[in-house]
Amino acid sequence: MNTPIPLSNPDITDLERNAVMEVLNTPNLSLGPKLPEFEAGLAQFTGVPYAVAMSSGTAVLHCIIKALGIGKGDYAITTPFSFISTSNCLLMEEAQPIFVDIDTHTYNLTPESVEKTYLSLPLSIRRRVRAVIYVDVFGVPADGPGFEALGKKYGLHIIDDSAEALGSSIDGRKCGSFGDAGLYAFYPNKQVTTGEGGVLITKHHELAVRAKSLRNQGRDEGAGWLQHARLGYNYRLSDINCSLGIAQMKRFDELLKKRRGVKEHYDSLFEDFFTKGILIPQQIPQNSFVSPFVYVLRLADHFQPGDREALLDYLRKNNIGCSNYFTPIHLQPHYTELDSKKGDMPETERICERTIALPFFNNLTGEQIERVVETVKRSPLFSK
Repeated sequence: MNTPIPLSNPDITDLERNAVMEVLNTPNLSLGPKLPEFEAGLAQFTGVPYAVAMSSGTAVLHCIIKALGIGKGDYAITTPFSFISTSNCLLMEEAQPIFVDIDTHTYNLTPESVEKTYLSLPLSIRRRVRAVIYVDVFGVPADGPGFEALGKKYGLHIIDDSAEALGSSIDGRKCGSFGDAGLYAFYPNKQVTTGEGGVLITKHHELAVRAKSLRNQGRDEGAGWLQHARLGYNYRLSDINCSLGIAQMKRFDELLKKRRGVKEHYDSLFEDFFTKGILIPQQIPQNSFVSPFVYVLRLADHFQPGDREALLDYLRKNNIGCSNYFTPIHLQPHYTELDSKKGDMPETERICERTIALPFFNNLTGEQIERVVETVKRSPLFSK
């Protein structure tokens, strides 16, 4: 049987369906009681005082940058190995990213590499660097404590893009809780979904207040509906979405257990390829706990970029969902207009040419996992 296996699939039960129907039977479809309830639950989960839910992770990051006053003529140091929103949100405010190459093993930025780049910048640019935006890639924690120390040392805002790492932690602290602000995203392939959505996490009261205004057309809290204190956006998250998120968070331990179980099953079946150095898994730092977002493997360096495309094509012909994760941000068309070019980020480019995302979701069965692994192993690429 060759039934298609999708790349991702949300885990929705009657608990979520009933929660959504409950809201649909009220007049409070937006700006109702579910929004603060969802926010309070996420703040408690993360261990920070303030959470501000919005329509997407992109909206959250945009509001963080806006609320921190990062704008035209400013710079922020960030990663070229992420979903494009991480740096697009800077361009939205006419600020510019300064990319730093990633660690070969974790695919994350390190405080050491960021500091080296920062200190190497011409003083005229260094003075305009306002922030560091780091990412906990694929749910694997970056060095949050190290980035916090870096921010204090140089007076830089630290933004923890934890869109892919809800539930991950390092040194006992949740990803998303580091620095001035963090964020999670709730697209359907994430650990928890609201359909579309994201949340800002911060310990700073003023940042939370400003973000709430920005998400709601620039209204100050308690102001009239037609009173707008500043330029803002319609980045609200409806009570329908929030009710879905509340129900998902009630099941979080169950969802995480399923997700980690799928990863562990994959890892055990690929162990021989790991040992032989044919496929390379993302490494996990010490003192870390991972809430996995996707299952990504990397072809060893002796394979050529075209080999990855051949493997992806083979998997698709066998009805197995797959993708490349990621395309380097600095090589996207509108970034090459900023003088980014191939060769600027050699580690990122080398890794991006060889990464493969395999089907990964909570209810992926053992039989499906075994079929995916068997299909990968019998690929012509590995039978040469």
